[in-house]
Amino acid sequence: MTRHDNCTYENRFKTLAVGAAENATHPDKGGTSDVIPPLHLSTTFEWASADGGNEYAYSREGNPTRAALEEQLARLEGGKHGLAFASGMAAISTTMLSLVPPGGHLVSSDSIYSGTETLLTELVAGYLGVDVEFVDAREPENVAAAVDSETDLIWAETPTNPLIRLCDIRSIADVANDHGVPFGVDSTFASPYFQAPLELGADIAVHSTTKYLNGHSDSTGGAVVTDDDEIFEKLAFSQRTGLGNMLSPFDCYLVARGIKTLPARMEHHEENAMAVARLLEAHDRVARVHYPGLESHPQHDLAVEQMSGYSGMLSFEFDGSLTEIEAFIEGLRIFTPGASLGGVESLVEVPSLMIPDEISHGSATADVPENLVRMSVGIEDVDDLCEDLQSALP
Repeated sequence: MTRHDNCTYENRFKTLAVGAAENATHPDKGGTSDVIPPLHLSTTFEWASADGGNEYAYSREGNPTRAALEEQLARLEGGKHGLAFASGMAAISTTMLSLVPPGGHLVSSDSIYSGTETLLTELVAGYLGVDVEFVDAREPENVAAAVDSETDLIWAETPTNPLIRLCDIRSIADVANDHGVPFGVDSTFASPYFQAPLELGADIAVHSTTKYLNGHSDSTGGAVVTDDDEIFEKLAFSQRTGLGNMLSPFDCYLVARGIKTLPARMEHHEENAMAVARLLEAHDRVARVHYPGLESHPQHDLAVEQMSGYSGMLSFEFDGSLTEIEAFIEGLRIFTPGASLGGVESLVEVPSLMIPDEISHGSATADVPENLVRMSVGIEDVDDLCEDLQSALP
């Protein structure tokens, strides 16, 4: 799959990311000649009569800067509708709370971000009485066996956090279509540049814009893109009125700015991550490397089929004690210990040391090894990154 050369759009992905062609005629520019859509910080817009009505009245309900970003997000995913939220978790929770009624049924992949699992087990199931069923979604047959006529939503994350497992989006989409069930995919680790869930049959694509879309670790946000008009209306109502968890205009501006360099950054992330993955795979203190770009990854063929690149996220299992892992982390000069990902800087996280709940919270993430190290490989000089690892590894 060659996502960045796909000609089903008016322009190719890199042109869409820069946005120049779209911005040139954007109605929100107000007749000015700005190359960049202006930042609208106003919370209130002057009321006008019906004949010359103003599209915007109050920023929670609609803001020109947010509208421009939401259109940009939709174009990147090849969808009709985009929505920008205050965080990735806001995007996920709004999707689930809008589409799954109390007492409903939700089928989720069992390898997911711990925050999503907490949402599902403690709020969606614990407070709303939803029957949440976790399955190993690496096998589409497991999803098919769990879905029935009462299912309200199928949820998957691919690649997954932090085990870098993949779900076959097209096959699960077929299951969803057979049952008339909406299918949502958290595609944060891949970014829209390397994976297109809607093109593969999913109904909803979700991202934490905090990560690769923004790319500079200075904005928290989330996004949902869908082709389905009914789903969009439900989510838009929740975003603007029901829950009111939209992204602020300034954060919209930051994300839109970050998107312009998304293709260049993602290519550099992938190039560096591949070099780091190969270095780790060859090291005698590394038991296993989880990176879909490696032929040793058990789902490498699926990655080749449904992704156009492998992103900058990887994890590996350290052959040693937690004390030795701590010494390894302390020996790094360039990789910064930190819990986020997707920025231009390289980060390293040991879930068992930094976020213990990530491996002990519950059934969905209980199989995260204690010795797992997750890396968000940045865009620094690849030789510096490799030398940093070589000097820190025992």
